[in-house]
Amino acid sequence: MSEKFDAIVVGAGPAGTSAAYVMAKAGLNVLLIERGEYPGSKNVMGGVLYSHQMREIIPEFYKEAPLERPIVEQRMWALSEKSVVSGGYKGLEWAEEPYNNFTVLRAKFDQWYANKAVEQGALLINETVVTECIVENGKVVGVRTDRPDGDIYADVVVLADGVNSLLAKSLGFHKELQSNQVALAVMEVINLPAEKIEDRFNLEPNQGATIEIFGDSTKGILGTGFIYTNKDSINIGVGTLLSGMIKNKLRPYDLLDYLKNHPMVRPLIKGGEPAEYAAHLIPEGGYHAMPKLVGNGVVVCGDAGQMVNGINREGSNMAMTSGKIAAETIILAKQANDFSENMLDTYRSRLMESFVGKDLKKYKDATHTIDKYPVYLNEYIPAVNKAANEYFTVDGVSKAEKQKKIMKSFTEGKGMLGAIQDIYRVWKVMK
Repeated sequence: MSEKFDAIVVGAGPAGTSAAYVMAKAGLNVLLIERGEYPGSKNVMGGVLYSHQMREIIPEFYKEAPLERPIVEQRMWALSEKSVVSGGYKGLEWAEEPYNNFTVLRAKFDQWYANKAVEQGALLINETVVTECIVENGKVVGVRTDRPDGDIYADVVVLADGVNSLLAKSLGFHKELQSNQVALAVMEVINLPAEKIEDRFNLEPNQGATIEIFGDSTKGILGTGFIYTNKDSINIGVGTLLSGMIKNKLRPYDLLDYLKNHPMVRPLIKGGEPAEYAAHLIPEGGYHAMPKLVGNGVVVCGDAGQMVNGINREGSNMAMTSGKIAAETIILAKQANDFSENMLDTYRSRLMESFVGKDLKKYKDATHTIDKYPVYLNEYIPAVNKAANEYFTVDGVSKAEKQKKIMKSFTEGKGMLGAIQDIYRVWKVMK
């Protein structure tokens, strides 16, 4: 393939496809390269898609995209071995246009999204692996693929090739990721009739719910479990830091089986038929692990740039925003015929001024702190459940005595000062 493109995008996930769509719509000659059989084939994970960022690119996408259910309820569980303290928010306005977020099956959604970029004029090539960037005189001028005569040239290359981007690493943009900077998420799709989903999750047709699960779902390792409702299936999974799995010698599917058989979870999936199982790496290093994002003739987007806010379960929206901003910067660079690092650095500065950079910076120390002090997962979540049990058990003991007993359970072994220090520590990294 000897033709030179205005831009080559590596990876047809949310970040790469967003970049390709915006650039193609503006008239640039764009090549989108995907290593899978089709976009999404390497990521069968189901997840949550946020409407706002998608509408900024395709305003009425929800009228045609392969979406599952609009989410009207988001729950959070503090899970113990035999109990759960639950909280959340349910808003029926989220079931109306323009919606807040949806559950999606990525294998379906990614393919649809990439085809929308093709409709705008992008050229999509599947089943093609980019082995390295072509660098001449300190500038990235194209990519080398595993196809015969597979060198392809462009004014700029967008790296959206996922967590632990080997292409960014080969350019010296980042070092080898550490095990405490990556989470391994495992998930199963369980088929279940729509009416059972709606009955068990207290939903009407065309309404969905999500549950984020902290505590016993990960056996004390930093991470979360999750349950998402689709039209006629449930996604259930668990994601934990790779370092925690290694330290505790746990296999990912052991954690998933444990969650599926938990007495609080088991009734929700009872009678369901397992349909798919997948494992997927997720960047968890955040702000401190972000690589260099811009070079001469190259930019880095999405997961490849560590753009995931694990505290708030946000990744696809950050990926789309990064791809959109990268595309807009490249369009300006094309007009100026300047693809230098200095020109493309507009992308980095705009990204860090957006909610992406602000949120990554806000929670930059949260994951490390909670991982360093396991007391939050191993002691406080069980203590919250124990406190709820104590308070709501009617046994002839006065509420004043119960409150004293509950307070003592939170300070036992550390004293009031120690408990206050724990609270201040977590407040400091979340504020």
